[in-house]
Amino acid sequence: MARIQTVGVCGSGTMGSGIAQTFAQGKFNVVLFDVAQAQLDRARKGIEASLQKFAAKGKLTAEEAQAAVTRIKTATSAEALTPCGLVVEAAPEQFEIKSDLFGKLDKLLDPSAILASNTSSISITRLAATTKRPDRFIGMHFMNPVPLMPLVEVIRGHLTSPATTEAVVALAKELGKTPVEANDAPGFIANRILMPMINEAVFALHENVGTREAIDSVMKLGMNHPMGPLQLADFIGLDVCLAILEVLESEYKDPKYRPCILLRNMVRAGLLGKKTGRGFYEYSTT
Repeated sequence: MARIQTVGVCGSGTMGSGIAQTFAQGKFNVVLFDVAQAQLDRARKGIEASLQKFAAKGKLTAEEAQAAVTRIKTATSAEALTPCGLVVEAAPEQFEIKSDLFGKLDKLLDPSAILASNTSSISITRLAATTKRPDRFIGMHFMNPVPLMPLVEVIRGHLTSPATTEAVVALAKELGKTPVEANDAPGFIANRILMPMINEAVFALHENVGTREAIDSVMKLGMNHPMGPLQLADFIGLDVCLAILEVLESEYKDPKYRPCILLRNMVRAGLLGKKTGRGFYEYSTT
């Protein structure tokens, strides 16, 4: 399989921006696509600021940081993704949004191109079935913050070819990441384990077993976690946590995955965590 030169990223939110930055740092040309120009402008500023921090800490030279910025092109038209050998989708965690996008991409891209989803929990096989290239469809689940976290969960769909898996594993290594392969099951490995833990922490808070600080401190000091589960949920986004838990509950039909009503109510109230300035904790949005 020929080396991929240009990578597309669909969605310029936190994950999409991080994925675009990571590929640009890996010396790939990147097309960052989003329907909203204002969001793309915010994403570019965020990527530039992130790269400047890397340079300030000596992780990149100023020239390398600037070169990474120039490798990223932004676009509000999906047609700009046509030259890409790989497109990574980082759209909201809703099947309808993702499937509609993949249906369009499947028609636009060369038949040799690989489609990858950064989904946290949705079936790769189900998403692949919305295209005519299920053998060239795969899960490429990056962790947040993408430029810093080493893990990439590589998820094979039922019809993903060995060649596609090998290519994506090699690509992740080229980015300096550590790929870990998983079969297609709801939540894969990472979120099948992580989300029930976060949900149980929310239940503990809801049932007044301890304060938010007590719950997080126990997990940090007693289990050596770098961040407590409630704070981590804020950083992930409570809406994202809820969406993943709903997928787990729906797919497994097991009540152990039922989301805590406190989590549901916080999402309904718009308290989504760090990105909105308030979740289980309060954050500055400036």
